[in-house]
Amino acid sequence: MLRSNIIQPSSQVESTLLPRYDALEELTMKEDMFFEIRKALKGFADVEKLLTSSGVHGLLDIARQTYKEATEDVYQHVDELSKEHELVIEVKFDHRRKFWLRLEGNEFEDRQLPDVFINKITRSRWIECQTLMLVQLNNRITDSHNEAVMLSENIIQQLLDDIRGYVPELFRVCEGIALLDMVASFTQSATTRDYVRPEISDTLALKNARHPICERVNPERFVPNDAYAGEQHRFQIITGCNMSGKSTYIRMVALMQVMAQIGSFVPAEYASFPLFQQLFVRISTDDNIEANMSTFSLEMREMAFILRNVNNKSLAIIDELGRGTSSRDGLAIALAISEALIQSNSIVWFATHFEEITKILGSRPGVLNLHLETDVSSSSETRARMTMLYKIKSGPVQERSYGINLARAMGFPESFIEVAQGVSQTLADTMEGQKDASESRWLIRQRKMILNLTSILSQLIKSEMDDATMGSYLRHLQDEFVQKMDDNAVY
Repeated sequence: MLRSNIIQPSSQVESTLLPRYDALEELTMKEDMFFEIRKALKGFADVEKLLTSSGVHGLLDIARQTYKEATEDVYQHVDELSKEHELVIEVKFDHRRKFWLRLEGNEFEDRQLPDVFINKITRSRWIECQTLMLVQLNNRITDSHNEAVMLSENIIQQLLDDIRGYVPELFRVCEGIALLDMVASFTQSATTRDYVRPEISDTLALKNARHPICERVNPERFVPNDAYAGEQHRFQIITGCNMSGKSTYIRMVALMQVMAQIGSFVPAEYASFPLFQQLFVRISTDDNIEANMSTFSLEMREMAFILRNVNNKSLAIIDELGRGTSSRDGLAIALAISEALIQSNSIVWFATHFEEITKILGSRPGVLNLHLETDVSSSSETRARMTMLYKIKSGPVQERSYGINLARAMGFPESFIEVAQGVSQTLADTMEGQKDASESRWLIRQRKMILNLTSILSQLIKSEMDDATMGSYLRHLQDEFVQKMDDNAVY
């Protein structure tokens, strides 16, 4: 029941989610009812185990007893051999030979292996063998095992034949018991872990939300966070340093959405969720060797599926898209996919290291920039100290060169850090120079176009064209000038 609900969460509010919330809330308020239900559920045993337990079928009990006695005889026979021949004998088992014996070869440097041992095989310092009695016991064990399996299958098949006409009723009973067990489990989690009842609305709003798994692993250090998404903030860009908690934050949102839509309470002080028909998650970075697909190709295949199916009833969680290829191509693809996701009107959390995305899309309607806070300070050993605060804040990340700072905090040699900083500064200066040069060229082209326009207008003053022709030409001139300005603009 729990597995099927997680795979396909419900979107039926009145008929499914609200009744489950009500039942859960009632169980959390009435401890006596909760404990009685848990006690009653313990009485439901596995039907197959119950049917094949002792006392159900006489011949099955005999086969089991024969199997047990033959197995005990094997170890008794080995003990007798060890005492009789003064040997250390190990009992081994495999599916081909069944039980067999292993002896150390150096025990027979000054004497012969007793004739009672047959089927001898020498492997390095070991001698593997059996005895005639052991072979007979193996046959008894195999026969009794096969008979027990056959009788068990016959009993179960007979039961299935007897109850086949009552399957619909039994299915409803089993489904009801499974649902009760699931709700009782939700109650256990809600009461012991301080979960709250979520509200169903048009807005996703979380106050002091906690990752349901991470808080169990490290309850004392886990930092709660807020989350909000609605019509005004449908596309949220999450930036931050490595290990700052970006992936944990966006996964927390997805997990809590699933918990709410299966009827569970959620780990937060307040929670409100809209209903989604689809949840898309792109977070894995593993290669698929069996399918001969690299990290990037697998990423692109999954994103292609998401883009084909995403709509305004979807929640999408995207983690560091485009990092499996070159930075230029990765940025271009991440931007293009971001544009498509924004146009789909879906709710998206988009974690990335591409700072350019925050600048290009930051002014778009519905886009919100957020970052995970990090405190960077220098210790007395001239080594940077990075403290991950794991707290979500507004705006893009402001810390520069956090990758280099993290490398320094991890103890990389200072000579390596200096080289990395030099290269980083050179690249930054080059990009800034290119930007300045581009802006200078744009200003020169702008001046030329304005001068040309001034010259043309001056000539038109002396023109003898009639008003209609003059108006038409001026409109054409205006459109042409605006188009040229747009084509040569620097953004």
